[in-house]
Amino acid sequence: MTRSPASGRERERRCVASGEVRDEADLVRIALAPDGSVVPDLAAKLPGRGAWVSADRASVERAVARKAFNRAFGGPVTVPEDFAGTIERLLAERALNLMGLARRAGELAVGQDAVRLALKAARPAWRIEASDGAADGRSKLDRLARAAWGDVPVAGCFEAEAIGLALGRSPVVHASLSEGPQARAFSTVMRKLSGFRPLDPHGAGLAADAK
Repeated sequence: MTRSPASGRERERRCVASGEVRDEADLVRIALAPDGSVVPDLAAKLPGRGAWVSADRASVERAVARKAFNRAFGGPVTVPEDFAGTIERLLAERALNLMGLARRAGELAVGQDAVRLALKAARPAWRIEASDGAADGRSKLDRLARAAWGDVPVAGCFEAEAIGLALGRSPVVHASLSEGPQARAFSTVMRKLSGFRPLDPHGAGLAADAK
């Protein structure tokens, strides 16, 4: 089920786990590989018939337990072990890749001093804080962002080394993502990732802003 592109609204799909019709932004497309195994299709571009499942761990695990993918594809399929974990990992990788694209596009400020300047200049789409960063360094930026802009979504679920690798540099603790195409794509991915892990486990937690 879809909405008319002319309406400007998001397309809708039916979740195989619950039967609920939801916006595509709240679901993950699952494709069927030639060998009969199901694979996450985050970009929703793989050929062939697809199935959709709500982007959260409980829904994916329910779909697997109830053999909902077998019904969706009209026959036996192979579901990899810890399928929900695979989806989570791929979403996290996609989010990190988008950080790298944003950096190359000049949409990502990196480092405490650069983030401080960025916060003074404009409201960011996202702040990025390494999950293993020092609390005192982050708290200063928390106060600055809150005073200037109120609640700003924080992605605090990636380690400094992983962020640094995505940006092609040494470990990164602080970053700020400005509004733009990469930020919009990042928000969509984080919206889905929030169903598998807390987006800011060591901070105030603004996961609701991703919804």
